[in-house]
Amino acid sequence: MESYLPILYFAAVGAVFPIAILVVMALVRPKRPNPAKLAPYECGVAAPTDAWDHRFSVRYYLIAVLFVVFDVETVFLFPWAVVYDKLLLFGFVEMAVFLYILVLGYVYVWKRGALSWA
Repeated sequence: MESYLPILYFAAVGAVFPIAILVVMALVRPKRPNPAKLAPYECGVAAPTDAWDHRFSVRYYLIAVLFVVFDVETVFLFPWAVVYDKLLLFGFVEMAVFLYILVLGYVYVWKRGALSWA
């Protein structure tokens, strides 16, 4: 049980800290809004449309998710490369399977046309 105390401590700090920051900022922020302060700053030029009126293509979000997936792949490759000499054949096979699944997903997305920019 004693070995779990640091985990519980960090979980408590992780839960309390964001709430405490929100409460402190609610107490500190100015409370007298006016239209000039609430208007978005556009380098002195009024915005031509409201941001909520424009619909973004689903392709935009798909590209964002693909970026995150390949970014996570890079995060997994760095620690693997550092301890590669200790993992030997098992580590090589595991990373080969991981990369195979990733490339399979990449080919699928490419064939579906998600990476075409037009």
